[in-house]
Amino acid sequence: MFYRLLPVVLLGFASSVFAADNAADNYPESLLYNKPVKVADNVYSAIGATQPYTYANSGHNNNLTFVIGEKSVLVVNGSSSYLLAKALHDEIKKITSKPVSHLIDENGQLHAVLGNNYWKEQGAKIIAHVDTEKEVNAHGVEELARMKAFNKEKGDKTALVPFDQTFDKEMTIDLGGITAKLMYFGPSHSSGDISVYIPERKVLIAGDIAFHQRMMPIFEETSTIAWLKTWKDFTAFAKDKIIIPGHGVPTDFATVDKTTRGYLEFLHAEVRKLIKSGGTLADTNKIDQSAYRHLHTYKELSATNAMRVFSELEME
Repeated sequence: MFYRLLPVVLLGFASSVFAADNAADNYPESLLYNKPVKVADNVYSAIGATQPYTYANSGHNNNLTFVIGEKSVLVVNGSSSYLLAKALHDEIKKITSKPVSHLIDENGQLHAVLGNNYWKEQGAKIIAHVDTEKEVNAHGVEELARMKAFNKEKGDKTALVPFDQTFDKEMTIDLGGITAKLMYFGPSHSSGDISVYIPERKVLIAGDIAFHQRMMPIFEETSTIAWLKTWKDFTAFAKDKIIIPGHGVPTDFATVDKTTRGYLEFLHAEVRKLIKSGGTLADTNKIDQSAYRHLHTYKELSATNAMRVFSELEME
């Protein structure tokens, strides 16, 4: 099985991508942070920096994945900008002349949706979960302004465009000889988070339901209780698949389970102990999260994550 070989195959790639917490652009001739890597036959992913958005990384801090069928290409994530989407398409065209027929946004965050207008110009059908459409309608304008503020001229030509189709639970797309199954497992990291499964390759483009090299951000609206419930269904499906997470190199289920479910359960246990002992929100900085210090964005996110879990669990 490919996923058993994955740590060996990608060892050198992973060490270069994640050295010094992504201090350097690994593909300076392109706006992409990394050149796309082949994950399985017909499946490629351009692995983004596991750090916050910056001008230096051009907003490429998530994974931009594409699947090549006999008829056409499907792209997962529109990217942070028009020009970054074009940079990804330039790489696709080095591999195949087939048209991009579908663009799937894994959620409503700016690095998933703001490049959509480039793909619409190419004739792609833009698809997302119903909750992603609500998220973009509510916050898209401010996210576009946020991207243009850090990305400057790299954000040129980027504009919001409507989705062509939304779905609720599942949807299947035929690319010719290979299919993509769009799946909503339930609430997780952010509104409308979905995964895309390629059954012919046993590849699960998990998206932001699963983390391993980057510490997860827990948003104010995130329900970690619901995320852990969703994880049970995700586990039943994902445990024997090749996993392409939303951030970080492709891996296996055991790895993302340890750093997603494991981290959430750790925070729940520590926060519940704190609440039971009469602790307050300010006391969350006493929680020892050093076991997760190796994760990128630990400094930026660990303290906030603990506070948000406290706010959620004190209402139980």
